[in-house]
Amino acid sequence: MKNNIAIALLLLAAYVVVPLTLGANNYIMSMIVAAIIIGGVALSWALLGNLGGMVSFGHSAFFGIGAYVSAIVTAKLGVPVLLGVLLGGVGAVLASVVMLPVLRLRGPYFALAILAYAHIFRILATEWTSVTGGAGGVAGIPGFPVLFGFDFGNKLGAYLIALTLVVLCAFTYQRIRGSYYGIALRAMHDSEDATRVVGVNSTLLKAAMLMVSAFIAGMFGAVNSHYINFIEPDYAFSALWVTLPIVAAIFGGYRTILGPVIGALVIYLADQLIFKSYLPTGHQLVLGVLLVAMIVLRPSGLMSLLNLKKKSKGAAHA
Repeated sequence: MKNNIAIALLLLAAYVVVPLTLGANNYIMSMIVAAIIIGGVALSWALLGNLGGMVSFGHSAFFGIGAYVSAIVTAKLGVPVLLGVLLGGVGAVLASVVMLPVLRLRGPYFALAILAYAHIFRILATEWTSVTGGAGGVAGIPGFPVLFGFDFGNKLGAYLIALTLVVLCAFTYQRIRGSYYGIALRAMHDSEDATRVVGVNSTLLKAAMLMVSAFIAGMFGAVNSHYINFIEPDYAFSALWVTLPIVAAIFGGYRTILGPVIGALVIYLADQLIFKSYLPTGHQLVLGVLLVAMIVLRPSGLMSLLNLKKKSKGAAHA
């Protein structure tokens, strides 16, 4: 009950308080939108790790594919933008199908294999000039439309779209984790061989989690392309779409659902609005120090500190 109230208050703040207080500040809103997009990719990365038991260094592949698919179908084929975002997710799923053979690999071997795929897709985007525009990228990508009299093409509109997408993906993550398949996946982490004995097809479940994770990352790649209205290979498949989400997920608590998103908001906004103003050329060093400190002092992340405070308050009232 308390968790439901907390979530309701959090959603109220996100959908009402933030637009009313910060909606007119385009600079702050642009930072928040970027942080939410990073948080969405971090959520997809954490889902794959928690439920699929796989660590990925190549989520930039899904992000970039989603960005390119949505950009191309909307800018060149005239597909509506919101449908294009969904098709971006579908494109990322198709890319993940190509990666299925590496599911037999485990640990760092799987992570490096996925990273190799990301480089392959970046090269394809660069060389397939007739479709992707090559190194020049795709310009003139349509922005978000006007719906029900509200212009979603501005910063506030992009914020609401990205926020809604995060909420829907987090809800999906929660439903999967609480389902029979989620229980089977968590049991598989302890002993994959034992779960196979009782009839759980671990390979099929891992493949499904890879596809779900890819779909989420692909949609956020698509959202980003329509938000900035331009995409090119080095940006779409940049290592930043791997490192920043991983840092955000670990800092916030990658074993929780809200942790990766909260981590992205804290890390990115603190970096851009505070650290960068004092250290224009070395501000990312501060992020490294914070991440190391969090891993050493609180490996389970920022969300565990919040839970610890709740427990201490409950003990005080007991």
